[in-house]
Amino acid sequence: MNPSPFFTIERRKNVAILWLNRPEKRNAMNWPFWRDLPDMVAEIDADPKIHAFVIAGKGKSFSTGLDLEEFFQDFKPVVQGELADGREKLYQLILTMQKGINAVYNSKKPSIALVQKHCIGGGLDLVSACDIRYASDDAVFSLRESKVAIVADMGSLQRLPHLIGNAHTRELALTGKDVTANEAFQMGLVTKVTKDFDSLLAEGLKTANEIAENPTIVIRGVKQVLNHGVGKTIEEGLDYVAVWNASMLDSKDFRSAIGGFMERKRPVFNPETRVDD
Repeated sequence: MNPSPFFTIERRKNVAILWLNRPEKRNAMNWPFWRDLPDMVAEIDADPKIHAFVIAGKGKSFSTGLDLEEFFQDFKPVVQGELADGREKLYQLILTMQKGINAVYNSKKPSIALVQKHCIGGGLDLVSACDIRYASDDAVFSLRESKVAIVADMGSLQRLPHLIGNAHTRELALTGKDVTANEAFQMGLVTKVTKDFDSLLAEGLKTANEIAENPTIVIRGVKQVLNHGVGKTIEEGLDYVAVWNASMLDSKDFRSAIGGFMERKRPVFNPETRVDD
């Protein structure tokens, strides 16, 4: 595929790093971010040798969110469109912009967000769509849209309540306040805080590689069962996972696990796609 001016994909064994690569603008999200993110995730999803991926930002910040100045220059006629025809164009633009972050959430590959310094607005939308979130000690999180006269519309208001609870989400959304990495850890937004970016990247890759060692069919199942369970009753979730395992339990990796248990040997999963060098 054609290279993106915003993203680069780096492959390390069975793990990919999806880099936000606009460091001169602290990875502020201009149109190439929204346009290219669905294709970046599709490329990762299509590569059977990638079992998990991390999302990280080049430079000093993860992301300062939407590049408001450039966005308004590019889409002023749409943003300020008159009458229903113009408003429908803005509605369709918002849905288009949601596709990339939805793709991260719906990806069959587990994702880990690695946040240093700024994670503002759209940056928080992006990390809330990831499966796991780590931060360096200098990270600052903000659901900043209310301070720039916008109702957040890229997923934070929908996903954060399931991650940090309704009360924390409302406080962040209504105030637009900043929270530190330690505060984010205390509310459950991130599950690990490191001293700097180097240790953050090392921890993220370590976890991604631990995930990559597990059977990919099982990892896909875990993600699908967890995502399906959002908004469902426990009974509905239990029925869904019963159907999943009734369909998918007897895999080659499951038989390898049973054989390893019987022979007292550690099984090797995903032999067809495993990268050891």
